[in-house]
Amino acid sequence: MKTICIFLAEGFEETEALTPLDIMRRGGLEVKTVSVTGNKVVMGAHQVPVVADILFEELKEEDVEMIVLPGGLPGATNLDAHAGLDKLIMNFAAAGKPLAAICAAPMVYGKRGLLKGKKATCYPGFDKYLDGAEYTGNMVEVVDNFVLGKGPAAAAMFGFALLEKLAGAAKAQEVKNGMLFA
Repeated sequence: MKTICIFLAEGFEETEALTPLDIMRRGGLEVKTVSVTGNKVVMGAHQVPVVADILFEELKEEDVEMIVLPGGLPGATNLDAHAGLDKLIMNFAAAGKPLAAICAAPMVYGKRGLLKGKKATCYPGFDKYLDGAEYTGNMVEVVDNFVLGKGPAAAAMFGFALLEKLAGAAKAQEVKNGMLFA
């Protein structure tokens, strides 16, 4: 079964990883957290330890449906520096497969030139890394195969955008209703 993978590096923003994870799982999607640290326990930016479902080394590219990168520092820079994740991202981009990132993490795609000519959002100040993109500052941008979020306050909107992209608007609305989102 294909899986949406949320990649965790030391210093990831907990809200940006766990809120979309929760929303997508409520929507019935297969979602796994993937540690890029070599250890299953990954420490978040606010000292919240999270036990990842699997290690990056255990991941099979053919099983991944979507790549999701939470922000946070130094989480986003640690994701940016991971050679194996870089290869996976570039393979996904070449195939037009879905890529998502929030807060500082859209820089990972921007620095690779993947957002050129596209509307994009990220945490203010990280737009300098969105090479050739049109920075909007919107809370969420969905364009082509990308879903991008601005920051922690956008975590739920980002999660619902991911769910809508993968399971449809009706499922996203059903989960919103169940969670009491207006």
